[in-house]
Amino acid sequence: MDTQTLKKLLSAVSKGETQVDEALSELSNLYTENIDYANIDHHRSLRKGFPEVIFGQGKTAEQICGIISHMKVHENVILATRLDHEKALAVLEKFPEANYFEDAKILVLKKKEPEITGRGTIAVISAGTSDIPIAREAAITAQVMGNHVETVFDVGVAGIHRLFEHKKLLEEAVVIVVVAGMEGALPSVIAGLVKSPVIAVPTSVGYGVSFGGLTALFAMLNSCSSNVAVVNIDNGFGAGYMAAMINKS
Repeated sequence: MDTQTLKKLLSAVSKGETQVDEALSELSNLYTENIDYANIDHHRSLRKGFPEVIFGQGKTAEQICGIISHMKVHENVILATRLDHEKALAVLEKFPEANYFEDAKILVLKKKEPEITGRGTIAVISAGTSDIPIAREAAITAQVMGNHVETVFDVGVAGIHRLFEHKKLLEEAVVIVVVAGMEGALPSVIAGLVKSPVIAVPTSVGYGVSFGGLTALFAMLNSCSSNVAVVNIDNGFGAGYMAAMINKS
């Protein structure tokens, strides 16, 4: 339950439009709700500004559907990450109003479109085409959290001239998410051109000695650009979430 919904409920009680017992019933699971295989944090929207996010990897489709069913009572938007195609089809069968983004492995269920509350634009940049799925995960996360997001794909250091076509966006963005595998150089390049914070996302894209993204991760952690922060390998969700928080601060 978010702040706006709570205010509406309390206002309806004060005006006599909703009975106290009805309001009490709605508030009975305001904090947590134990459904055996999950302990749902319904208070998170009030506490953090966005509902609990369902991590789909390792959960069954039945568990994911069960969690969504209970969250849907209280939330206007539900986000589930790391859903493979098979699980997503099972969830969509029960919740056909949801949208599944297969490249990003994200499912979004919205009762209404999120209000744009971010103070500016979040730019999400991918170094290569192979990095797009993680970049899309970041972009969709930031969008459903109420932000205007612009994406630019395949502008990595192997053809750095492609990046400069987007100079205006880079300069105007409040925060920039840069997703890169291989040698992970692009975040340092972009951070050296702008004053905004850059969230670097190493991906597991690359040949042998990329070590599943460790090479890119170490390169980003060793960036000489002072406005770079780094999230975990392939963690587009974490980058999108953090970018949204920065854009609302």
